[in-house]
Amino acid sequence: MDAENQTTIMRIADEYGAENVLVFLGAGDVEGVEISAETLVVGDPSFAGPLAGVQLGLQVYHILEPSLKQYIPGDLYEEKLGIFELVIDGQQIEQSLSKLREQANN
Repeated sequence: MDAENQTTIMRIADEYGAENVLVFLGAGDVEGVEISAETLVVGDPSFAGPLAGVQLGLQVYHILEPSLKQYIPGDLYEEKLGIFELVIDGQQIEQSLSKLREQANN
């Protein structure tokens, strides 16, 4: 996640309150999702961006998490996201993000 995106998300969290912000990621690889999610929950692990040492504690999800599919109209999901299910392991991403969300809540 680049510095510009970190700055934008930090501004939104400050403006609306972190408890009122949900973040939906769309990266295609598990490692990228994990790093982005960690940045938004506990701070930038590279200590290079605006969120270095800043714990926003945001709720972070991936758009392909199987538990979220029910909230997206079926035709829209198939048109915009269906193809990505073939190449992205949404189950693995959901498990990884679930662990991070649990750790953030403790």
